[in-house]
Amino acid sequence: MLKGILAIAGQPGLYRLVAEARNRIIVESLNTGKKLPVNTSAKISSLEDIAIYTIENDVPLKEVLKNIHDLENGGKTLDPKSTPQELKKYFRTVLPSYDEDRVYVSDLKKVVTWYNILQENSLLDFTEETKDDGIVEEDTSASE
Repeated sequence: MLKGILAIAGQPGLYRLVAEARNRIIVESLNTGKKLPVNTSAKISSLEDIAIYTIENDVPLKEVLKNIHDLENGGKTLDPKSTPQELKKYFRTVLPSYDEDRVYVSDLKKVVTWYNILQENSLLDFTEETKDDGIVEEDTSASE
Protein backbone atom coordinates (compact mmCIF):
# COMPACT_ATOMS: atom_id res chain seq x y z
CA MET A 1 0.00 0.00 0.00
CA LEU A 2 2.74 2.52 0.89
CA LYS A 3 5.31 1.14 -1.52
CA GLY A 4 6.62 3.91 -3.76
CA ILE A 5 4.91 6.71 -1.80
CA LEU A 6 7.41 9.35 -0.70
CA ALA A 7 7.63 12.41 1.52
CA ILE A 8 10.25 14.94 0.44
CA ALA A 9 11.68 17.43 2.93
CA GLY A 10 10.81 20.99 1.98
CA GLN A 11 8.05 19.88 -0.42
CA PRO A 12 4.38 19.83 0.57
CA GLY A 13 2.27 16.69 0.21
CA LEU A 14 3.17 13.20 -0.90
CA TYR A 15 4.69 11.86 -4.09
CA ARG A 16 4.61 8.63 -6.08
CA LEU A 17 7.94 7.37 -7.42
CA VAL A 18 7.73 7.31 -11.23
CA ALA A 19 11.29 6.65 -12.41
CA GLU A 20 14.87 6.56 -11.23
CA ALA A 21 17.84 8.13 -12.98
CA ARG A 22 21.51 8.27 -12.03
CA ASN A 23 21.46 11.34 -9.78
CA ARG A 24 17.76 11.98 -9.40
CA ILE A 25 14.34 10.46 -9.27
CA ILE A 26 11.16 11.49 -11.04
CA VAL A 27 8.14 11.80 -8.78
CA GLU A 28 4.48 12.63 -9.31
CA SER A 29 2.62 14.80 -6.81
CA LEU A 30 -0.45 13.07 -5.36
CA ASN A 31 -2.00 16.54 -4.90
CA THR A 32 -1.48 18.03 -8.37
CA GLY A 33 -0.47 15.10 -10.58
CA LYS A 34 2.55 17.08 -11.78
CA LYS A 35 5.81 15.24 -12.35
CA LEU A 36 9.09 16.70 -11.18
CA PRO A 37 12.73 15.68 -10.85
CA VAL A 38 14.20 15.43 -7.35
CA ASN A 39 17.91 15.26 -6.68
CA THR A 40 18.88 12.09 -4.78
CA SER A 41 20.71 14.27 -2.24
CA ALA A 42 17.32 15.64 -1.06
CA LYS A 43 15.93 14.19 2.15
CA ILE A 44 13.44 11.64 0.84
CA SER A 45 11.48 9.30 3.10
CA SER A 46 9.48 6.32 1.96
CA LEU A 47 6.26 6.07 3.96
CA GLU A 48 6.88 2.33 4.06
CA ASP A 49 9.97 2.93 6.25
CA ILE A 50 8.43 5.38 8.74
CA ALA A 51 7.40 4.32 12.25
CA ILE A 52 5.88 6.16 15.20
CA TYR A 53 7.56 6.05 18.61
CA THR A 54 5.52 4.44 21.37
CA ILE A 55 6.28 3.67 25.00
CA GLU A 56 6.93 -0.01 24.19
CA ASN A 57 8.36 -0.05 20.65
CA ASP A 58 8.02 1.64 17.28
CA VAL A 59 4.78 1.10 15.34
CA PRO A 60 4.94 1.13 11.53
CA LEU A 61 3.13 4.04 9.91
CA LYS A 62 0.96 1.55 8.01
CA GLU A 63 -0.51 0.32 11.31
CA VAL A 64 -1.19 3.87 12.48
CA LEU A 65 -2.90 4.68 9.17
CA LYS A 66 -4.99 1.51 9.49
CA ASN A 67 -6.04 2.55 13.01
CA ILE A 68 -7.14 5.94 11.68
CA HIS A 69 -8.91 4.27 8.75
CA ASP A 70 -10.79 1.96 11.10
CA LEU A 71 -11.66 4.80 13.49
CA GLU A 72 -12.97 6.97 10.64
CA ASN A 73 -14.68 4.09 8.76
CA GLY A 74 -12.50 4.84 5.74
CA GLY A 75 -13.42 8.53 5.64
CA LYS A 76 -11.42 11.71 6.14
CA THR A 77 -9.95 12.45 9.51
CA LEU A 78 -9.18 15.46 11.66
CA ASP A 79 -8.05 18.70 10.02
CA PRO A 80 -4.24 18.95 10.32
CA LYS A 81 -4.70 22.61 11.31
CA SER A 82 -6.51 21.54 14.49
CA THR A 83 -5.11 22.76 17.79
CA PRO A 84 -2.19 20.87 19.32
CA GLN A 85 -4.51 19.72 22.13
CA GLU A 86 -7.02 18.28 19.62
CA LEU A 87 -4.27 16.51 17.68
CA LYS A 88 -2.80 14.97 20.86
CA LYS A 89 -6.24 13.87 22.10
CA TYR A 90 -7.01 12.32 18.70
CA PHE A 91 -3.68 10.48 18.62
CA ARG A 92 -4.27 9.07 22.10
CA THR A 93 -7.38 7.45 20.57
CA VAL A 94 -5.56 6.24 17.44
CA LEU A 95 -2.38 5.04 19.16
CA PRO A 96 -2.81 5.20 22.96
CA SER A 97 0.81 4.31 23.73
CA TYR A 98 2.47 6.87 21.43
CA ASP A 99 5.43 8.56 23.10
CA GLU A 100 4.35 12.16 23.67
CA ASP A 101 7.92 13.20 24.51
CA ARG A 102 9.39 12.02 21.19
CA VAL A 103 6.42 12.48 18.83
CA TYR A 104 5.95 16.19 18.23
CA VAL A 105 2.77 18.02 17.21
CA SER A 106 4.40 18.62 13.80
CA ASP A 107 4.69 14.83 13.41
CA LEU A 108 1.02 14.38 14.29
CA LYS A 109 0.08 17.00 11.68
CA LYS A 110 2.12 15.15 9.05
CA VAL A 111 0.46 11.81 9.79
CA VAL A 112 -3.03 13.36 9.64
CA THR A 113 -2.15 15.22 6.43
CA TRP A 114 -0.67 12.08 4.86
CA TYR A 115 -3.72 10.02 5.82
CA ASN A 116 -6.05 12.56 4.21
CA ILE A 117 -3.97 12.67 1.00
CA LEU A 118 -3.86 8.87 0.77
CA GLN A 119 -7.61 8.68 1.51
CA GLU A 120 -8.43 11.27 -1.18
CA ASN A 121 -6.36 9.29 -3.71
CA SER A 122 -7.93 5.92 -2.72
CA LEU A 123 -4.54 4.55 -1.65
CA LEU A 124 -5.64 3.14 1.71
CA ASP A 125 -6.24 -0.47 0.78
CA PHE A 126 -5.45 -2.66 3.77
CA THR A 127 -6.79 -5.88 2.20
CA GLU A 128 -3.61 -6.48 0.14
CA GLU A 129 -1.77 -7.48 3.32
CA THR A 130 -4.15 -10.39 3.94
CA LYS A 131 -4.06 -11.50 0.30
CA ASP A 132 -0.25 -11.50 0.26
CA ASP A 133 -0.09 -13.54 3.48
CA GLY A 134 -2.61 -16.04 2.08
CA ILE A 135 -0.66 -16.49 -1.14
CA VAL A 136 2.57 -17.11 0.74
CA GLU A 137 0.90 -19.72 2.91
CA GLU A 138 -0.61 -21.44 -0.13
CA ASP A 139 2.74 -21.45 -1.94
CA THR A 140 4.44 -22.91 1.15
CA SER A 141 1.80 -25.58 1.48
CA ALA A 142 1.99 -26.44 -2.21
CA SER A 143 5.74 -27.01 -2.07
CA GLU A 144 5.55 -29.49 0.83
